Amino acid sequence: MKFLKILFLITALFFLSGCNNLTQEDNSNLTVTDVFGRKVVLKERPVKRIVAIGPGALRLVCYMKLADSVVGVEDSEKEWGATSRPYILAYPQLKNLPGIGQGGPRPNPNLESIIAVKPDVIFAAYLTKDQADAIQSKTNIPVILLSYGQLASLDINDIYNSLRVIGEVSGKSDRANQLIGYIKGIEEDLRNRTKDILPDKKPSVYVGALGMAGVHGIESTQARYLPFTLINAKNVADEIKGSGSLMLDKEYLIKLNPDIIFLDEGGLPLVKEDYKKNRAFYDKLKAFKNNKIYGQLPFNYYATNVEIALIDTYFAGKVIYPERFSDVNINTKADEIFKEFLGKSMFNEITKNYPGFVKIDFKVL
Repeated sequence: MKFLKILFLITALFFLSGCNNLTQEDNSNLTVTDVFGRKVVLKERPVKRIVAIGPGALRLVCYMKLADSVVGVEDSEKEWGATSRPYILAYPQLKNLPGIGQGGPRPNPNLESIIAVKPDVIFAAYLTKDQADAIQSKTNIPVILLSYGQLASLDINDIYNSLRVIGEVSGKSDRANQLIGYIKGIEEDLRNRTKDILPDKKPSVYVGALGMAGVHGIESTQARYLPFTLINAKNVADEIKGSGSLMLDKEYLIKLNPDIIFLDEGGLPLVKEDYKKNRAFYDKLKAFKNNKIYGQLPFNYYATNVEIALIDTYFAGKVIYPERFSDVNINTKADEIFKEFLGKSMFNEITKNYPGFVKIDFKVL
């Protein structure tokens, strides 16, 4: 009987030991659910080697302080000017990495080049599920989909979800929580400054010349435009559609006739050129007659530079509600935001190619 008890104990210990090994083996892989609900198995965790494809994917990786883990970049990231994408200014070494195929609104990744740099994971934005699955199948490398929301606009919740996924995959969840907390703090600050302003005390506003797959004139605008929604501004474009980019008929803009107009400085040269040719149209807009035209930094270039969108929001607040934002120095605030997102103060460098946050006097053209 004593022998049987010993044998049973040895057998039980062996069985439990085997179970633990199986659990460890099962848990050696991490299954991640990306922002589109795809379940992706990662064999390496946390990942050490990263590539990013599609509009904005590399930017989010840089926000997460993972630039040193990137082993290859799209050719377009190496070819385009850096001032349009602050993450390239912050991490210029990215331009020296091997190319992994042409980027752009319809990225064309070179799968052989991606395989050659041996990434543990591919982060991708603005690809379909089928495209992501196909790349994953052909390369045998996990593909994690990220999102900013609709292209040329910005959905903060999608950004939060993308940052969390990158954090989970890379072992940098603390960084994700830190950055999300910072953005939420900005949202709260902006909301508290403007939440109690009565509708009849708000001037009507409009933003024109917004970048959208290229530069455009004053007709290019957006309903539910994030820098306006964050400060509860009275955006005249919200009367036209629920949300998203649109090209507004000029005559309809005269009908809306906003009190204040902001112009994306990426498209500002087109507006100036059009102003010289069609002065009669602009003279019908009260914002032009009253010299209430303001420039803002462009933030849509290969998806959204989130940090610049937030900086633009503070400037819009100073213009629309000067008494509520009198304590904000826009240069100081801009560098604070750049440092939080990308680790460097870059406001002066970014504004080298643009007028910056200024009133634009068209009457002197």
